[in-house]
Amino acid sequence: MDIVAVLTDQPTQRGATLYWSKLKQRLKEEGSELLTNCQQLKMLAPDGKMRLTDVADTEQVLRLIQSIPSKKAEPFKMWLARVGSERIDETVDPELSIDRAIQSYRRLGYSTGRRPFVQ
Repeated sequence: MDIVAVLTDQPTQRGATLYWSKLKQRLKEEGSELLTNCQQLKMLAPDGKMRLTDVADTEQVLRLIQSIPSKKAEPFKMWLARVGSERIDETVDPELSIDRAIQSYRRLGYSTGRRPFVQ
């Protein structure tokens, strides 16, 4: 619900709850597996009580963001499309994947040797 509240600018927790309920219903009708994979954990609520709360992993959160029509979600959707396209390109040309790994390795400060860069 926190993600829904932020992306949809819900002014109240109740609004976010209603939006999330409707979104879950729509996703279920579409046959989405998102809800099947969502778990519930007891977490401390604002009223001080432990309540069952929907939780999601990274993949589920990204899928949720894709399902929300929102200007705030659009940058995430564009990023997902770009990353997806890059991974497809890397499947066709594995050398691209190797180049990306080397760039990431160097960006993290590692030298071309096997030791981490020390400042």
